[in-house]
Amino acid sequence: MANFELSAFALKTIAPNNDLLMDDKGMPSVMAYVPKFRLKDVLSTDSDTIHPAFRVNGTERDGFWIGKFQSKSINGRPYAMPGEDPANNASLDTFVSQARAKGEGWHEVTAAEWAALALWCHKNGCEPKGNNNYGRDASESTYKAIPANYESDGRTARVLTGTGPITWSHDGTLGGIWDLNGNVWEWCSGLRLVNGEVQIIEDNNACDPATDLSATSPAWKAIDAATGALVTPNGSGTTSGTVKLDYVANKWQYATAITSQVDESRSCQFKDITCASGVGDNAKLLLQALAFLPDTELEGDSIDANYGGDGFWANNAQAERCLYRGGYWNNGSYAGVFSSNLHAPRSYVSWGIGGRVAFIENP
Repeated sequence: MANFELSAFALKTIAPNNDLLMDDKGMPSVMAYVPKFRLKDVLSTDSDTIHPAFRVNGTERDGFWIGKFQSKSINGRPYAMPGEDPANNASLDTFVSQARAKGEGWHEVTAAEWAALALWCHKNGCEPKGNNNYGRDASESTYKAIPANYESDGRTARVLTGTGPITWSHDGTLGGIWDLNGNVWEWCSGLRLVNGEVQIIEDNNACDPATDLSATSPAWKAIDAATGALVTPNGSGTTSGTVKLDYVANKWQYATAITSQVDESRSCQFKDITCASGVGDNAKLLLQALAFLPDTELEGDSIDANYGGDGFWANNAQAERCLYRGGYWNNGSYAGVFSSNLHAPRSYVSWGIGGRVAFIENP
């Protein structure tokens, strides 16, 4: 324990927002602290409302901890450690259950938490690069991180966590969070599609181990398109007046009715997602807060209106499609903090999908 305490001291000396947090077996993870902020701090709104990532079961939280690195699985538990081949080939439910097994407060990163990071990065002109082009970023021609494994043709696939340059840190500093862009996709709990209907777990309640995240959980709510209020869905994805994903002119659009429902993965750039006339301002603000709708009115010298070219994939014709974010090693510019994928079921496993552990006190 003394060595861990010394290491934690050294870590905080270099990066005051970082710390070594222990699980219930005394095993450490390198974590970064994200302090709470309001919607108007990251979006073009006057709303003083706290971002949903900082509200659990109706109570505001000062912040949350998130793994500085993508999860590494050790004895069936996820840990955030540098220089490791990230965990992969496990389902959403596996990542959720293994994180919760670490003790109170530990959980798989939620959709709300990921969104908070993405919005902060965008507002502050710090959208990170990463392993989205076989060991390097598509925009960086020389630097390559340390390979963890390879494609059959010898090209780099995954890289060891945290071995990229400082541009791969979410805030451009040593205290930042690495590999949010590429390397492996990361399962995020608390948001899904049901036959194209957008459903969420309220606020950041998905971090609470008492919250049922199963497919049939009553915690899942649809979004009333006119008011932005959360409503109980009808179970088939056809709840009247709720926000749904339609595909119009080869781009995703939020609407109250679906005109193109196809059982396949279709995509567009995140920047091109729009809303039909039936989606009101409050519903739009909630979608923006969850980093599921671009904020076209946000201005600033360092703000990229193209959102890095990040991509958005979805299947709006299946009973349940769950969320992973960030992209992986061959997505190129389509990978990034706003890159999202809703084309696979919760049971899906792939060597290109992993996760990230997070922690919040007394959920």
